[in-house]
Amino acid sequence: MKQYNVGVIGATGMVGQRFTTLLESHPWFNLVALAASTRSAGKTYEEAVGSRWLMKTPMPESVKKMVVLDAANVEEVAAKVDFVFCAVNMKKDEIKALEEAYAKAECPVVSNNSAHRFTPDVPMVVPEINADHIDIIPAQRKRLGTKRGFVAVKSNCSLQSYVPALHPLRKYGISDVLVCTYQAISGAGKTFETFPDILDNVIPYIGGEEEKSEQEPLKLWGHIEGDKIVSAESPRFTAQCLRVPVSDGHMGAVFVRFENKPSKEEILQAWKEFHGPAQDLELPSAPKQFLHYFEENDRPQPKLDRMLENGMAVSIGRLREDNQYDYKFVCLSHNTLRGAAGGAVLLAELLAAKGYFD
Repeated sequence: MKQYNVGVIGATGMVGQRFTTLLESHPWFNLVALAASTRSAGKTYEEAVGSRWLMKTPMPESVKKMVVLDAANVEEVAAKVDFVFCAVNMKKDEIKALEEAYAKAECPVVSNNSAHRFTPDVPMVVPEINADHIDIIPAQRKRLGTKRGFVAVKSNCSLQSYVPALHPLRKYGISDVLVCTYQAISGAGKTFETFPDILDNVIPYIGGEEEKSEQEPLKLWGHIEGDKIVSAESPRFTAQCLRVPVSDGHMGAVFVRFENKPSKEEILQAWKEFHGPAQDLELPSAPKQFLHYFEENDRPQPKLDRMLENGMAVSIGRLREDNQYDYKFVCLSHNTLRGAAGGAVLLAELLAAKGYFD
């Protein structure tokens, strides 16, 4: 595979830091540019981050002395790279404008942000589920007036736990889904040191999260119609999202009703056999087995299972019949790996394999 020079915009935040660790020895992507806000620009990455390094592994030596660029200097950053990852912490309309500015500078953007998730011609992709949505990119380029530039996004981190488990069951006609998510503090960019209020506590509200959890799966399961992606009309989703005192790993408790109820054995077989384009293309970050089912009653657990297949697999357990819905089960994914930076790197690998950065 061809080598690509890449940049990270928003490099000093938690997800930006995760990008630097994932790209340290990536076989296809060479990290050559780091960009952040004006207050970090001009400093070395080590100086800009200072005591705010939040990863469990040390800062990669290759980025410590890299001088941070000003993310607002679009032309300067774009000139150094083949594409950028974006993980900025700004207002939604500012993020939209910044990402489109990079795209119009003929610099493709693979975004971790939510700002463009419902822009009709921006693909929001989980590579195992809806890789075909990248086919909308020529329509987006036409709107933007670009030859190379475009924006592609990954979906919300909490979806990565339960939507992959539901996806191979769609052949049985999913009609209703109730999901309660139990979300780690790293999803808010926090650690136990910076979020003391979460200790011995559960917070039953995460702003905007329930709406995303109910609406984004329908875009993932939608289809391209002309120059836009049209969301699916079903199933009906209802969600409740709670912040829990866990460092990493989002869990989902899922209740599902079918039009044609499968047997438990059929569900387990569907999970075991499921694979998508990420596996078929043998993308570097793709888990060999996407969905893992645990027979033990007390699994999956974030502490034990979040790093399964380098944090890129989904763990499922406790499948059983329900007295109101047809079935219920629990799932787990690593929210800053599969759910954030890792999912964006996997999407970039899909786009590279399909020639969208050339």
